[in-house]
Amino acid sequence: MQKFPTFVSHLECGISGACDYKPGELHGLSREGRPLLVRYDLDAVKEAADKDEVWARGGGFWKWRELLPVMQSENIVTLGEDDTPLLRCKNLAADHKVTGDIIIKDEGRLPTGSFKARGLALAVAMAKELGLKRLAMPTNGNAGAAMAAYATHGGLESYIFAPDDTPEANIREIALMGGKVWRVNGLINDCGKIVGDGKEAMGWFDLSTLKEPYRIEGKKTMGLELAAQLGWHVPDAIFYPTGGGTGLIGMWKAFDEMEKLGWIGSKRPKMFAVQATGCAPIVKAFDEGKRHAELWQDAHTFAAGIRVPVAVGDFLILDAVRQSGGAAIAVGDDQIEAARFEIGAREGVLVCPEGAATFAAYQQAIKDGHTDRSDTVMLFNCGNGLKYSMPEANNFLDRHKPINYDLMKRA
Repeated sequence: MQKFPTFVSHLECGISGACDYKPGELHGLSREGRPLLVRYDLDAVKEAADKDEVWARGGGFWKWRELLPVMQSENIVTLGEDDTPLLRCKNLAADHKVTGDIIIKDEGRLPTGSFKARGLALAVAMAKELGLKRLAMPTNGNAGAAMAAYATHGGLESYIFAPDDTPEANIREIALMGGKVWRVNGLINDCGKIVGDGKEAMGWFDLSTLKEPYRIEGKKTMGLELAAQLGWHVPDAIFYPTGGGTGLIGMWKAFDEMEKLGWIGSKRPKMFAVQATGCAPIVKAFDEGKRHAELWQDAHTFAAGIRVPVAVGDFLILDAVRQSGGAAIAVGDDQIEAARFEIGAREGVLVCPEGAATFAAYQQAIKDGHTDRSDTVMLFNCGNGLKYSMPEANNFLDRHKPINYDLMKRA
């Protein structure tokens, strides 16, 4: 067993700034009912870690251990993580007369096929380190699959509750990975209520988005990783599919930590929170100048991962978007599907609907003047497109009949 040096100094309430939450103790939300943020002794990290040496390590997001809270190596739960690639979309850039780079960061390459692996790997590792045995969470699909896989691999029980129209592939994946899963006739917030109400009876710990401090720490590794991949620079803009918003919050935190360590400069990307028009509480709050978002009624979109009617970290998302000079943008399901087809047909990249939404939002941002065609933009594909329904392909050849090759050329 190897003990990593811990640089965690304390945990801090994201809304009040209260910093009397001690590391090494079990925490959920703060006393104010808001997310807790892990803080580090960055001066000590600066002395202990060289950015290029850290980046040269293997192990995917676990390489950033000086900026992660896990202390005991035996508590790391790994399923073979690796850094996710940056895919430069030259064909899309040419089609849209863009002179800057359009880059897709393809998080679908991670274990369980989505960026949820980052947050849930850290949350499960810390649950293990803190002596927990039973975990529960609501999910729209991919988060539940990640928790089930990492919990099972780490020897913990997982209880997962999903809206009844969650993609079948996700439900079956959760069950196959050892998770105990139930469909619920409601939305993700309704599933979350079941988790909250069942704490006493079931003795589980609630791993819901931002209701514990460590999923943010896993998701922030996206920011660390992309900066290293760009030669310790950041893009001009990041378009991020936003439900609970853990990744957007985490990356914003990572950029701040890296600047204080001297790993990057003061430049920040414009952060764009991307939602669907059928469920856009963050967009509504942004447009109305509010710091908190109201519960979205009658939430609907086929991009299930961003169908989150209410987010406990809404103010953290909105703070990052506003401080960066970005925006919150909603796109329709028809725009999302068109973007998914275009990315596949022009770049050969199979993205999930939530990932496609970022390209639709990028096009909208150009029209609205939020970003420029010369900017380097990063679009997050958050999941493997193979998990989602795809269009039929019904071309058929009868090998016993003459084949019209001229017609084939026009197909």
